[in-house]
Amino acid sequence: MKRALLATAAVSMLAVSAFATDAKAGVTNDEILNDHKNTKQVVTDGMGLQAQRFSPLNQINKKTISKLVPAWSFSFGGEKQRGQEAQPLVADGVMYVTGSYSRMFAIDVKTGEELWQYDARLPDGIMPCCDVINRGAALYEDMVYFGTLDAKIVALDAKTGKVKWKKKVGDYKAGYSLTATPLIVEGKVVTGVSGGEFGIVGKVEARDAKTGKLVWSRPTVEGHMGTLNGKESTMTGTKNATWPGDMWKYGGGATWLGGTYDPETRQLFFGTGNPAPWNSHLRPGDNLYTASRLAIDIDTGEINWHYQTTPNDGWDFDGVNEVVSYNLDGKKLAATADRNGFFYVLDRTNGKLQNATPFIRDITWAKSIDLKTGRPNYASDGRPGNPADTKDGKKGKSIFSIPSFLGGKNWMPMAYSPKTEMFYVPSNEWGMDIWNEPVSYKKGAAYLGAGFTIKPLFEDYIGSLKAIDPRTGNIKWEYRNNSPLWGGVMTTPELVFTGTPEGYLKAFDAQTGKEVWKFQTGSGIVGSPITWEQDGEQYISVVSGWGGAVPLWGGDVAKRIKNLNQGGSVWVFKLVK
Repeated sequence: MKRALLATAAVSMLAVSAFATDAKAGVTNDEILNDHKNTKQVVTDGMGLQAQRFSPLNQINKKTISKLVPAWSFSFGGEKQRGQEAQPLVADGVMYVTGSYSRMFAIDVKTGEELWQYDARLPDGIMPCCDVINRGAALYEDMVYFGTLDAKIVALDAKTGKVKWKKKVGDYKAGYSLTATPLIVEGKVVTGVSGGEFGIVGKVEARDAKTGKLVWSRPTVEGHMGTLNGKESTMTGTKNATWPGDMWKYGGGATWLGGTYDPETRQLFFGTGNPAPWNSHLRPGDNLYTASRLAIDIDTGEINWHYQTTPNDGWDFDGVNEVVSYNLDGKKLAATADRNGFFYVLDRTNGKLQNATPFIRDITWAKSIDLKTGRPNYASDGRPGNPADTKDGKKGKSIFSIPSFLGGKNWMPMAYSPKTEMFYVPSNEWGMDIWNEPVSYKKGAAYLGAGFTIKPLFEDYIGSLKAIDPRTGNIKWEYRNNSPLWGGVMTTPELVFTGTPEGYLKAFDAQTGKEVWKFQTGSGIVGSPITWEQDGEQYISVVSGWGGAVPLWGGDVAKRIKNLNQGGSVWVFKLVK
């Protein structure tokens, strides 16, 4: 096993020269659109724009998995370890992977040697909600793109790491940041924004990928104006239709996880975060388009349809979780596993709800989802109380709510297998004490109006990897993990891969859930694995480095994770010969 050395100054010209000789012109639109079919590279987040995270490669299978060993490991180095939530990309013999604190690395995929490293110069005063993470890069032609914690989108020369252009997507002093993977569609780089806990307003924006020039911008909260080609286009929704007074001006709805794209309907699918503030009694109404899934026209930025998973959210149930497109039984469908604990199947052509079932236990905020209206049937005692109803007006009635605000499923991406016709969903079983408090907006300050303490529900596990039948919502099998699961999932015809905070990359039988292999990476895994073929051999890679929201917001859960080690490295595996 070879440990690559980290360059500390300028790019190694020898490495760059070798790269330039071997590389072709770059990643094309066709390669991006067909990434899910091309097993020799991974050029999109989700291993395809629809984010199924499935590969047909089967050299590594139930019979051969015991021979899977490390090929090399690369350290991100330095003291900037923290949470490493990235998914690597692989193209033309080079791996592109981002690290904490807005860093980017290009690595020779055969040897693990560094080709170049880029470190964003972050200002003092950045305000990331949930650790200094970055979830990955995007490739197009001769450039590689990623977001930074001071709310910029950066385009780098893929061969040298030199900046080609850089654009501001929001004011970091107001709480904006950018941690999600950019999405490349038809020559446009599409991004969201983070910062919902600071009263920012979410938006989705498309830029010319070559120049960075803004093509369109679509705010995600009613009352705000969109733009198209430098001019005002249309208002999002109808001002004050579902928001009282001026609450819409600081309404949240952050698009902090990025989106997916369906070439069949030519629609972007973006989820939106919590409305601001958390105290729902201050903003009666549905508070559109927060806690929703939006279908957006790629050419104009117009919203074609929306589906709101948690109207008038009072639990921080962000609706950002990925929308995965798939075809089943002759229907164009999309699935999403929400933070609120329900697994939804939608008709992706029009957003009509097909099915909604709980995938975690003992949900308290709602009894069920009405399949006719698509709306939740709220539990009468499931919402934290209004501070205005108390004598001193300082703290509303506290309740115990399931799931916790970190969700039945948070950001960590699920996978879908066309082979087994099942979704593999990383989830967590936990609850919270939650209460409301009075709050008013102040630029750059936390805008919550709530307090909380997270608590485990069971002694023996919090994390749960579930195989879900999308036709019925039935859970076919479940793997339980002592600490929370916070990493993504990838599947092949016979196997399902994911990592654990305890440091293991694990493989499971896709049909039965039986654990068939594991490897200790040295730090907790909160990234997403990938697989590809190189020189006739199948490779698997994952980023290791414990962090993210759980250790920052974990409450009583922190007791189970206090001894987990931080780190920062990428591991690559193949079958031993």
